[in-house]
Amino acid sequence: MRLILLTALTMCAFAANSVLTRAAVEGGHIGPQEFALLRVASGAGVLGVIAYLRGVWLPLGNRATIVGAASLTAYMAGFSLAYLTLDAGLGALILFGVTQITMFTHSAITNQPPTMRQLAGTGVAFAGLILVLWPAGEGFTDPAGAVLMVLAGVGWAIYTIAGRGAVDPLASTAANFMLCLPVLGVFFLRQGFDANLYGIALSLVCGAITSALGYALWYRVLRELHLSTAAIVQLCVPVIAIAAGAVLLGEAMTPITIFAALMVLGGIGWAVTSKR
Repeated sequence: MRLILLTALTMCAFAANSVLTRAAVEGGHIGPQEFALLRVASGAGVLGVIAYLRGVWLPLGNRATIVGAASLTAYMAGFSLAYLTLDAGLGALILFGVTQITMFTHSAITNQPPTMRQLAGTGVAFAGLILVLWPAGEGFTDPAGAVLMVLAGVGWAIYTIAGRGAVDPLASTAANFMLCLPVLGVFFLRQGFDANLYGIALSLVCGAITSALGYALWYRVLRELHLSTAAIVQLCVPVIAIAAGAVLLGEAMTPITIFAALMVLGGIGWAVTSKR
């Protein structure tokens, strides 16, 4: 029960990241690149202070940390740049689809392949995501944006896989954020900085609380989750984000949205209750 609650709390933190990003970026208060930079900076600051108060050593030169920081950078950069040209719903489908494929492939290579029941449940859940996230109309899909979102999906999958070996989840997450920050700064600050106070505040909350602490908690629960299960449970994040958006941002909830959400949750439930 403890693991279930911690995993649910982590997914809520991930969904909060999505809601805060929509409120700040789609609301026109800050650009996606500025948002990502402040998000990582505030996360690195909070985690660094906590690590200092705990008196723990940050594994900045550790091989796993370098992999984690590089993959986190790929995720943040790919997601932020894709946000400029790609429909948000289609981007989410690409992100989660690539993440699933990458993590399932890694599981198969390491002799821990997903079961047929897990694959079937994932298929149902992803079908629900397609139903709710597929963009309306026949809008143009920017190939460069799609490629960047694929990069983000691979980056997040590798970041998750790397976290399974973290000895101290909080220290590892802090090191990842600190190494990621200067790389993002070099690429993003060349374009200048455009944001208002509301957008800055949302990005700082997203970074310091839901990203920093949420990612550290994710590294904590990953030590007890099968990799396939870790991949599958993340499909509930868009559903939680949609529900939160309806409550907090006044976004519409249609019967199709509700049906699709039930498909996602039912598929996840079927997959993660596999006997293995």
